[in-house]
Amino acid sequence: MSTLDDFKGKKPAWCPGCGNFSILRAFNEAMTELNLSPHEFVIVSGIGQAGKFPHYTRCHTFNGLHGRTLPVATGVKLANHSLKVFAVAGDGDCYGEGGNHLMHAIRRNLDIKLFVHNNQIYGLTKGQASPTSMRGMITKTQPFGVFSEQFNPLSMAIALNCSFVARGFAGDIEGLKNIIKEAVTHRGFALIDILQPCVSFNKVNTFEWYRNRIYYLPEDYEISDRVKAFEKSLEWGDKIPLGVLYKSERSLFEDQIPMIKETPLVHQKPNFDKIEKLMRRFY
Repeated sequence: MSTLDDFKGKKPAWCPGCGNFSILRAFNEAMTELNLSPHEFVIVSGIGQAGKFPHYTRCHTFNGLHGRTLPVATGVKLANHSLKVFAVAGDGDCYGEGGNHLMHAIRRNLDIKLFVHNNQIYGLTKGQASPTSMRGMITKTQPFGVFSEQFNPLSMAIALNCSFVARGFAGDIEGLKNIIKEAVTHRGFALIDILQPCVSFNKVNTFEWYRNRIYYLPEDYEISDRVKAFEKSLEWGDKIPLGVLYKSERSLFEDQIPMIKETPLVHQKPNFDKIEKLMRRFY
């Protein structure tokens, strides 16, 4: 059986009170309860405070470029689809620089789980507005307030028929842990948008601000109704829904590739004859 100590990585260097601590705790508890071992999964991350996440977790790790988390995660999954692949990103990292990769990862539907630490601000670079910053928010680079429309990742994901769309809250470790466990056991691409207060640079969307607005979807909520899920994803402001908003069964991208369907690429022996014939074409 796995224990929390099995996943203990380096000492976190996040700001005291950062919501990332709760996300890390919820993730490690989920891995423990699912009885996964560190060697059974890889965490791919980009740049940002969320990008430090795998440094503080004992596992296979790839820390890449800003916004390029999902291309690397895709490559890892295609090379070894027997390995569980988790992608960790911030709202600026994933919804800003990496927004195009997110759309196409949803389309392909690889069995990758994406955890977005959404603090509605660029925390690592000291407080610029991100795609999810609310209109009117005053930041260091938006002294007159944010003019752009606030990006809604859940609505976009549901519109693209993402096979698993959920929202969690860093202030509720138990609830977030259960969402993570459900995402991990789901076959298909999963987007979990995690509301994560930034105690240093976002003085608007605080823990108290969220607690006054969040609520969990009822048990009789129909997660397979895409139209209702889209309507629910538009709720923001006075009421913010948490939980699994939408879930559907789709064919996995990796299951449709004949060369790797039966045997992961990393376990296949190279055909040196074919390689030699190919190389001779360039002599």
